[in-house]
Amino acid sequence: MFRGFLRSDRRLGIRNNILVIYLVECAHHVARSIVTKADDPAIQLVGFPGCYPNGYAFRMMKQLATHPNVGGALIVSLGCEGFDRDGLAESIVATGRPVETLVIQQAGGTRSTIAAGLEAAARIKTTADKTERVPMGLSDLVVGTICGGSDGTSGITANPAVGRCFDTLVAAGSTCMFEETGELIGCEQVMAERAVTPELGAEIEAAVAKAESYYSTLGYGSFAPGNADGGLTTQEEKSLGAYSKSGDSPISGLIKPGDIPPSAGLYLMDVVPDGEVRFGFPNISDNAEIVEMIASGCHLILFTTGRGSVVGSAISPVIKICANPETYAQLSEDMDINGGAMLTGEKTLAQVGEEIFDKVCSVASGGQSVSEELGHQEFILTYKSFEVSGPACLPHATQTGVNP
Repeated sequence: MFRGFLRSDRRLGIRNNILVIYLVECAHHVARSIVTKADDPAIQLVGFPGCYPNGYAFRMMKQLATHPNVGGALIVSLGCEGFDRDGLAESIVATGRPVETLVIQQAGGTRSTIAAGLEAAARIKTTADKTERVPMGLSDLVVGTICGGSDGTSGITANPAVGRCFDTLVAAGSTCMFEETGELIGCEQVMAERAVTPELGAEIEAAVAKAESYYSTLGYGSFAPGNADGGLTTQEEKSLGAYSKSGDSPISGLIKPGDIPPSAGLYLMDVVPDGEVRFGFPNISDNAEIVEMIASGCHLILFTTGRGSVVGSAISPVIKICANPETYAQLSEDMDINGGAMLTGEKTLAQVGEEIFDKVCSVASGGQSVSEELGHQEFILTYKSFEVSGPACLPHATQTGVNP
């Protein structure tokens, strides 16, 4: 059905992007200038702002730099930050991708590093452009979903339509993931009933309880003022709407950011850090969660919104499904799908679900999403901490002998 970029781990990409990676905020301007001056939509900016090291951030960056949609990388370091730049470069080299590293403190400063970076990015892209392309089907596809700017229409139009699309994808052998446990408080029992094993069901309930405790400590839940302005009345009401994005397929596993699902199926992502509250709100923005799903292998993201959102992402395309017909009328230039057509009687739930599926196939085949056409490449990565998932979280990995 598609033609994918073949990577050394046998995963296939739907894009062949080159990443310019800054390893500390002090290198952000130089890296951004390289991307801006390169003026190529396939050369994209990602990075980590922190100066001191964090295991989660390193793992995330490693997963992102070796994502199937990525063909090569240019690492931009200031020189004295805590990020393990050599370790990151070695991880990329091990996959056969081209990678180069520039250290600003050794390269002569801002102008010199930008000039060297432009030359390096061109070399990397030339090599990446030679990547073999092979047939790719729905069974090779990994799709994530997130909701942002939800309102009273989200749970009755766009979200359940994504659920319909997910059911179609899972039936076709795709891997799908939804998030996040903090927005699913009150839905833990019904999700546990859908788990493929009782042990997984217990892990799902525990993950939601962790999220509830985390938010209680912070004194603030996953419920924004805009949600209330849009007609949502409680966290539970928002949770039910968010839950509907998952469809009706069995839940095959519970993953954490950067975990690669071991087999096809439907997965729930837990984005709430483990341990005591250390780094503030776990869902600081929608884009942080998009990045986490991409780190777990998502080729593209389905983004539902009722109030409206204009963001996209680096690395993987974002498809926007608008829940509210009034919002769609205001922001149609940023939307791919008008899920609000269900409210106006123009389309049925099944028809919108099929429209989303068709758009997934189109974007996977090389067609651009609206956010790509507009040049949106948002990215954010912050400090977090996670423990390794237990075997009950990934029962298929245990059955197949794959190390989770």
